[in-house]
Amino acid sequence: MSDRLQPGDTAPAFTLSDADGNEVSLADHKGRKVIVYFYPAALTPGCTKQACDFTDNLDVFAGAGYDVVGISPDKPEKLAKFREKENLKVTLLADPDRSVLTTYGAFGEKKLYGKTVTGVIRSTIVVDEDGKVERALYNVKATGHVAKIIKDLAI
Repeated sequence: MSDRLQPGDTAPAFTLSDADGNEVSLADHKGRKVIVYFYPAALTPGCTKQACDFTDNLDVFAGAGYDVVGISPDKPEKLAKFREKENLKVTLLADPDRSVLTTYGAFGEKKLYGKTVTGVIRSTIVVDEDGKVERALYNVKATGHVAKIIKDLAI
């Protein structure tokens, strides 16, 4: 398990495939703020709620200068199904080997129904225009999280 990121850290660079198999890098967002959120699995109730909340608020984030990227260990094919089924507009990236999840501190030990398990830690990292971590939120809840981000960022 890697260490969690802290505000002021340089956000680790990444390049991953999106739902269509196109490569997307953090560097593609240079000069804009980006919200990178990590979720356990496409097509599950909590992750669907979270992805729909981000999609519903994409214009709000874009208007405030933020791009939004969701990352999970799912393969691009599953992300494409997720996007189509839920009519998602948020960029979804595949990290099947969990390397980016690990680098960002979003994969490791967590509590699930009172047991300690290893898996994806639902997390959100806000990266500023210069590629520095502005906020690092770990163990977030799927429901209500997007509204909390909007409030915390004063958007």
